Amino acid sequence: MNILDNIARDKHIEVKLRKQLIPIEQLECSVLFERKTVSLQNRLKTSQSGIIAEHKRRSPSKSTINNGLNVQDVASGYQKAGVCGMSVLTDTKYFGGSLDDLIIARASCNLPILRKEFIIDEYQIIEAKAHGADVILLIAALLSKSQIKQFSELAKHLNLNVLLEVHDRSELEKSIMPSLDMIGVNNRNLKTFKVNLETSKSLSQYIPEEFVKVSESGISTVNAIKDLQSYGYQGFLIGENFMKTDHPGENALRFINELENK
Repeated sequence: MNILDNIARDKHIEVKLRKQLIPIEQLECSVLFERKTVSLQNRLKTSQSGIIAEHKRRSPSKSTINNGLNVQDVASGYQKAGVCGMSVLTDTKYFGGSLDDLIIARASCNLPILRKEFIIDEYQIIEAKAHGADVILLIAALLSKSQIKQFSELAKHLNLNVLLEVHDRSELEKSIMPSLDMIGVNNRNLKTFKVNLETSKSLSQYIPEEFVKVSESGISTVNAIKDLQSYGYQGFLIGENFMKTDHPGENALRFINELENK
């Protein structure tokens, strides 16, 4: 089994347990469930930088990235830096995140927040809304076309943006549908965890113009973003490059200043 298969197997077990502990009706009573969401899609369309900055403690490919920072400081730092949105990892076993991180981030900034999670059940989408998310991630490699349709339409019903993540042309072509807002190309192969920015470049021509293009993973330089912008990308998900430092917000600010002045 590859890493993605292992994560999916464990996620099914985890979600089954969470459903037993906290029923959907309880999630729908959350104060945050009625909160008006903020569109990451719209922010990216009008931004010069397009940076989506991530909070990530560790990953299967890099082990520990940074366990010493609290989410509140990271979120407020990212907001001061002027990023377009914030991505919050909520997977515990493989990434060291939690839904508590999402709630704290929500309380600490006014940014559109992406719940970065391996979604395999509608329950997780309702959970995302109940914990203050504005955007959900759907990973094409994990889901069938009918699941992508079902999950994205539920997200739209809840006024959540949908970022659909693909790794190759076949995943892209099975996934394109009107209920998506953004299409993200993950430069990291989730089966091998190797990174190649050429993945974003080669797939860009196959992404219809009505979707905001987002490049994910392995982006660490301003030059890389400038290059990807020439392929039509408006969003850039950056986690490790900021999180491996002691002050992610300050590093994000420097990065954005350099990008906008180049």
